[in-house]
Amino acid sequence: MGVHSVLCFKTVGFIGALFALGFVVPRLAAAVWLPAIISENMVLQADLPKDGLPAAPFETEVAENNPEAKPNIVVILADDIGYGDIRCYDPQYAKVATPHIDRLAGEGMRFTDAHASASICTPSRYSILTGRFSWRTPLQDQVLWFYGFPLISAERLTLPGMLRQQGYQTACIGKWHLGMDWPLRQANGEVTRVPNGKFLQQRGGAPVFGEPINHGPTTRGFDSYFGVDTPNFPPYTFIENDRMIADPVDHNPGKDLIACGYPGPMASGWRFDRTLPTLAGKAEEYLAQRAKDQKRFFLYLPLTSIHEPIAPSAPFVGKSGISPVADFLMETDAVVGQMMAALEKGGLAGNTLLVFTSDNGHSGWVDVKPFQKAGHRRSGPYRGSKAYIPEGGHRVPMVIRWPGVVKPGARCDQLVCLGDLMATSADLLGVKLPANAGEDSVSFLPLLRGGTTPVRQDVVLQCITGRFLAIRSGDWKLITCAGNGYVNEHESAVKRGLPPIQLYNVANDPAEAKNLQAQYPKIVQRLRAQLAKYISEGRSTPGPAQPNDIKLEGLLSR
Repeated sequence: MGVHSVLCFKTVGFIGALFALGFVVPRLAAAVWLPAIISENMVLQADLPKDGLPAAPFETEVAENNPEAKPNIVVILADDIGYGDIRCYDPQYAKVATPHIDRLAGEGMRFTDAHASASICTPSRYSILTGRFSWRTPLQDQVLWFYGFPLISAERLTLPGMLRQQGYQTACIGKWHLGMDWPLRQANGEVTRVPNGKFLQQRGGAPVFGEPINHGPTTRGFDSYFGVDTPNFPPYTFIENDRMIADPVDHNPGKDLIACGYPGPMASGWRFDRTLPTLAGKAEEYLAQRAKDQKRFFLYLPLTSIHEPIAPSAPFVGKSGISPVADFLMETDAVVGQMMAALEKGGLAGNTLLVFTSDNGHSGWVDVKPFQKAGHRRSGPYRGSKAYIPEGGHRVPMVIRWPGVVKPGARCDQLVCLGDLMATSADLLGVKLPANAGEDSVSFLPLLRGGTTPVRQDVVLQCITGRFLAIRSGDWKLITCAGNGYVNEHESAVKRGLPPIQLYNVANDPAEAKNLQAQYPKIVQRLRAQLAKYISEGRSTPGPAQPNDIKLEGLLSR
């Protein structure tokens, strides 16, 4: 997920100026990070929807044998799909047909309280692949920009790395957006790399064709990679393993950020409407190869849709009757069906755990008026969207099918996080994660087996601004800022006399309309203390304390 919906940079000229200056977001000083945690202290009631179904450097300890066969694992990660965008999640209001995802839900389990750890792209993806909250890293605001620094440390055990240790063939096909060490030619002709140990949210220069792109997916646990770094950022070219497959010799003028992305280098003949079909075709080829060689595999398929550039392919243009974004959503659903068919064709479906979810809520950058006119609620009964701290920013659809284990048509209302995929995968394989891996990941394997006991006591959630967090505990949600998660919004609200902290009962008030922080001071105190503990201990799960990547502990005395 990129950043169109969350930035106030409204002109290409200003973005270009920032790029030319090598714009980065510095680490926030301890004096300004998360001020509301230790200080004292955001609207429409609606009913919840009813069912509408039709590697090598790391060591893991292997526990007792799991009685279930080790399944293949496929994770389809859509981009910017809201909770209400999938028909089976909001059947009364959803106006876009999603028959394949609905079918998947009918054959598996639909989670109604699943959350991305962040309401914006890079942090959410970091958590999925590491089982750790991204606000523990140097990325404290927004996302990684053009040619940004690799966010996942080379020393960190990742989900694909752990699975590779257990004999899985691992592949990533799609959008990365977690940083790489790009070889960039500067104006003086010098080719530069990322300085050792220095975090850079963005770098300037021109990518050098033919040179390896270091510290990408194949150095973070994946055996192979094919995709694009970020679909609306340069360079506009496909990457295979550690090299661009076409020299980006042309230039994208970026006149329309929604349709064409930002200005920058582009491969000759590049078509935005062919990106998603190309990725789907590569995934089909991969599944066919695994069916042939019978190697156990993990496929991470982070789609570029329905993120900008909004570019549905020809068969889907106008198909929804609502908008190009809705057309793109229908194409995304078709890709899910394409993957389901490929698994079935190869005889793989019966032993594959298939996950469909989204990296965060829907984007408010693209025009939502056509959806509103059609009566479609993109966030379902929840308020907010991508980048925001209310539920619509981070509560996402998640459907899991695992034949023989997950009961068809099941619904799970328990609290889970996308970062829990790491601990869940380890659990089903009988693997004990090391203390310095998956520090914020909790196994929901018992839920897949039909259990109803909560597996999570709480979860910490992040918006576009890393200094503003929320913690969900049961039905309660504490937010450490005023407003929806932007610094200027928070500061303005506080100046108007609004409390700098918010408390909601999301079961009774899914739209987060009534701030209850003044009525329940003991709950505020308890949740603030729990959040402070998770910050200081470098983890939110049982185990020895771990260091954060930047100093956050000083905040606890404020």
